Amino acid sequence: MSTLATARNSSALVLSALAAIFWGTNFEATRLVLIDLPPWTAAALRFAVAAVAALMWLALTRGLDLAVLRRNAPAFVVLGLIGITCFNAALFLGMETSSPVTAALIMGTSPLTTNLLEALINRRRPAGMALLGMAISLIGVALTVGAFSGARFASGDLLIAACSLGWALYSIGCRRQVSGAAPLETAVWTMTFGAVALVVIALAVETPAAALAGVSAVTWIAGLHMALIGSVLAIVFWQIGISMRGPAATSVLFNLVPVSALVVSALFGRVPSWSQILGVAVAVFGVWLASRGEGGSPARNPGRRANG
Repeated sequence: MSTLATARNSSALVLSALAAIFWGTNFEATRLVLIDLPPWTAAALRFAVAAVAALMWLALTRGLDLAVLRRNAPAFVVLGLIGITCFNAALFLGMETSSPVTAALIMGTSPLTTNLLEALINRRRPAGMALLGMAISLIGVALTVGAFSGARFASGDLLIAACSLGWALYSIGCRRQVSGAAPLETAVWTMTFGAVALVVIALAVETPAAALAGVSAVTWIAGLHMALIGSVLAIVFWQIGISMRGPAATSVLFNLVPVSALVVSALFGRVPSWSQILGVAVAVFGVWLASRGEGGSPARNPGRRANG
């Protein structure tokens, strides 16, 4: 490998790792935003800003290919409702009672969930290593929420689990229902349609204007962070990694999402217990093991990730 190729590969590695870290910070940012804002308004704020920024990025880099939009409009709308609207409704509602670390850890298993669900749809038996990895990951999640010490899953944790399932359906739909669109185009258009639905619902069930008028500077910073860094920039960086290093090599870095959430949570003063640290380590190991067992195929899913 030439010196230039090595440098490009290293740059792609760093950008992919940053994307995973950015996604991990979203969970703490969500907790901060929910202090001032109701969940629908918080979700609408994040993706209204993110969709506008993402559309601008797409227009400046690839251009807005309206033929792609017309050909895939029904799929983009449905997938946007599943992967952005429903996903984020469950995420923001779930984060009212779930912790950032637990939420990130549950979502960190979503590529594996996607792979297993797709195997079921295709009537293909998952590799034994993938099943073993899933079992180990679930043990890690249980350790993190304290299930072995008598604690139970909070209602928010169950909603986050529904997020993971919804994301699996979204990822599979992107591969099966979208034709002739680059992954970045799919992410941007589904984000846009999902954002429109979130704004409409927020206006119908809450009073976004009144809620936003009284928010603190911290809420604005956290909201803009989720929209611009934790969504748009993370997508772009991840796509660079996919295009330059390949999906299999890039997918391993997805394991940094719960680790990032754990570190950020500690920086905000909530020092994790030993069982949480052990749980994250066990869960990350399980996902890594399963990814190897499936030959890296889970990587195709985060490559399309639009909301992290």
